[in-house]
Amino acid sequence: MKKIVFTLISLTTLLIACNEQPKKETTTTEKQQTNTKNSPTYAELSIRAGKDWEPKKFGGGAFKNVDSLQLPEGHSDHAYYIRYEGPGWENSQVGYRLYLDWRNAIDIFGKKVDSIVLPYVGQDDYERYHHEAPWGQDILKAGKSLGIGSFGRFMNDTVAHFKNVDKTVCYVKNDTGKSTVSISYTGWHTGEVSTDLEANLTIYPEDRFTKTEITSSEAFEGFCTGIVKFKDIPLKEKKSAKGTWGYIATYGTQTLVSDTDKLGMAVFYKTAEVATTQEGPHDHLVIFKPFTNTITYYFTAAWEQELNGITTEEDFYAYLDKKLETLDVTGALNK
Repeated sequence: MKKIVFTLISLTTLLIACNEQPKKETTTTEKQQTNTKNSPTYAELSIRAGKDWEPKKFGGGAFKNVDSLQLPEGHSDHAYYIRYEGPGWENSQVGYRLYLDWRNAIDIFGKKVDSIVLPYVGQDDYERYHHEAPWGQDILKAGKSLGIGSFGRFMNDTVAHFKNVDKTVCYVKNDTGKSTVSISYTGWHTGEVSTDLEANLTIYPEDRFTKTEITSSEAFEGFCTGIVKFKDIPLKEKKSAKGTWGYIATYGTQTLVSDTDKLGMAVFYKTAEVATTQEGPHDHLVIFKPFTNTITYYFTAAWEQELNGITTEEDFYAYLDKKLETLDVTGALNK
């Protein structure tokens, strides 16, 4: 009888303990699926969740999303610490990512679907997003360039990237109607200049463009943005009817996908803020006048495999010209 009572008590205790066990925490990917299912825009920054990752190769643990990150000392390119190497942002038409290291280039994720895809990119294979997938793929080879729409300083006939920065902090924020990646560069040293730079990159539910806002603590010459150059892909430039805005643009077979796959890229700028446009060793450049106030420019990319996308050069430049008209009238693309 004592044995029976003891057994009943033990079973009851076990059942209570089982019921009180905390539920298994959902993975980062599962959380992201829930949080972004109906989002028209999305930005994220995802890092290794544990200390068991190996910097020389992919692997070593799951990722977790964070709202902000100060780059650890010594962090460099291909460190495999940040998922797809930096923050990403997207809407239904296009995705972008910035290499959060000395390169500071912006890359393009071409999308074949109109849903949010970044939560699934780079989760289980660091190289897979460079290859064709049902959602799309990484389509731009940035190399030593700024990629599309990133920034640096043109000096001594080349572009200085972000090799010498005292502190870099990145933030991501998802609001109703927009998503933003913000980066604070404290002590960016180029030549004789040291400045604190603030950059905000914002994407909206409609269209392919990213709005870029830059503020510098010091006025200096040579601050620039641009588009990566490809052999035999001509540059086109145009000013708006009132002359207040302009663009530089390229269109052609300039993707990693194939020798026939077409992509259009452009940067829109305020003519009053720009000193000149010219060729750099790796980029078509827009070089700004010295500033300490906030300057604003936009960049955009149109991939031919995008759903209902732009598939001809004629249509791409018609699309750009329409945006130029909007800028001439309203002064912004996001109104």
